[in-house]
Amino acid sequence: MTTLHAKTVIETALLVAQQPMPIAELRKLFDDEIGADTVRFVLEELRQEWSGRGVELIGLASGWRFQTRPEMREYLDRLNPERAPRYSRAVLETLAIIAYRQPVTRGDIEDIRGVTVAATVVKTLEDRGWIETIGHRDTPGRPALFGTTKLFLDDLGLASLSELPALGDDGAVPALPMPGQQMIDFDGPAVGVASDAVAEIDASSDSSQQGDGADESSDITHAPGAEAPAAAAELSIDSTIAEPELIAPVTVPSAPDAGPGAKAGQSESAASTPPQEERP
Repeated sequence: MTTLHAKTVIETALLVAQQPMPIAELRKLFDDEIGADTVRFVLEELRQEWSGRGVELIGLASGWRFQTRPEMREYLDRLNPERAPRYSRAVLETLAIIAYRQPVTRGDIEDIRGVTVAATVVKTLEDRGWIETIGHRDTPGRPALFGTTKLFLDDLGLASLSELPALGDDGAVPALPMPGQQMIDFDGPAVGVASDAVAEIDASSDSSQQGDGADESSDITHAPGAEAPAAAAELSIDSTIAEPELIAPVTVPSAPDAGPGAKAGQSESAASTPPQEERP
């Protein structure tokens, strides 16, 4: 089989695929007759050939896919002018903490945020497919350890966690692209990766805490070497975004310890002051 023919086959498969395709799956197109290195070479050639068009080929955590370019957003939005789903600050902060500090328990998140994490917040992120339980901490009660998923990286257009923006010297998290790159759906109109995002999670639960003793937006420095989550107040996540949304740089509270590993011998309820209750 020639490289040109292999390129045509792979290009066709990627154009009609509904999900990103990993190299192992692409090799099945040829009964594993061509190696992974050849597939990577073909993918790179396709990436270059599609550069400058309205659609691009990118490699993500779970595989390769074609998606619309950010500059096409304003035109595609005219075909799908739906109101963007919104997430509360509690949801976005919790997601950022998990992304930058994983693996973490619910207690770790509460220590960092200074408020009780509502069960609906965790469930929202789990239902969306952005976080999952990746283990249990060996402490009394064996609390679940949360981490982000490949879908989370796919929706941000990233191949790995190492591509997340680096933390600033002052502990500030730089602007983050929010989920929403578009995939091509040849059975219908372009569909956003985040198209089944849940509705807004009671944003008033955050605003009701302003002015009390647990101000979630206050600047608190981090322990040396600790990674910190992003935080932002009620940012929209558009289910049909083609251009990445940005979360403005912020500083956020850090856990009492340098990182999740320092909590191995500590129960989730070990904080001397109970966290403030946060309504879902």
